Amino acid sequence: MPTTLSVNLNAVAMLRNRRDLPWPSVEALGRIALAAGAAGLTVHPRPDQRHIRFSDLPVIRALIDDEFPQAEFNIEGYPSEDFLALCERIEPEQVTLVPDDPSQATSDHGFDFRRDGEMLTPIVARLKKKGMRVSLFADGDGDLEAVALTKATGADRIELYTGPYGGCFDDPAKAAVILEELGRTADAAFSAGLGVNAGHDLTVANLPALVKRIPRLAEVSIGHGLTADALEYGMAETVRRFCRACGQSV
Repeated sequence: MPTTLSVNLNAVAMLRNRRDLPWPSVEALGRIALAAGAAGLTVHPRPDQRHIRFSDLPVIRALIDDEFPQAEFNIEGYPSEDFLALCERIEPEQVTLVPDDPSQATSDHGFDFRRDGEMLTPIVARLKKKGMRVSLFADGDGDLEAVALTKATGADRIELYTGPYGGCFDDPAKAAVILEELGRTADAAFSAGLGVNAGHDLTVANLPALVKRIPRLAEVSIGHGLTADALEYGMAETVRRFCRACGQSV
């Protein structure tokens, strides 16, 4: 199956929040993305609501339920009690847990599963009891022992943190090394019975190599690069370009 695309709407929301105005509309651009072929929408609500607001979540939930019932809603966040209660209220198809401090500008590392596994296990069980798929943010550094520990939490998938890969856009040799580390981490996850997602600083340029190295990659979640391209190409055409980069025929 081709890798699917989930469009992260945080950058759209951050642009909206620069003014006390309702545009650009998170709902409208989410609708355009889904109509153009995106398989889902992703948000990462933070306690300070500096981009996605809590009030956006029921709107996006309704958009998917009413107009695109085949699509998925993915909510990312640190597993605080407030975040878990939010997920239980909105009922996304997938929850991606990340180890972020609330003050971080963006996600920049995966969980330390040797340290955090015991904490994550009951949280994963709580979310899965409500019917949500659970993915855990993981460093793609080839630490095969850590992948095995991830499986023990009960999670369904890992999401490979691809920031270092995207960050060496001007160094092909380094990109190739990091890509192989990501690939070995994914191979270990598949061997352990886990699904694999990926996200952070992925672009039309670097996606094809990632998908080629990890052909069973289930989903990529992309926001910053996709939103930047949408300023040039428009949201619909940008989504189609990213879907093609994932190996889809659109």
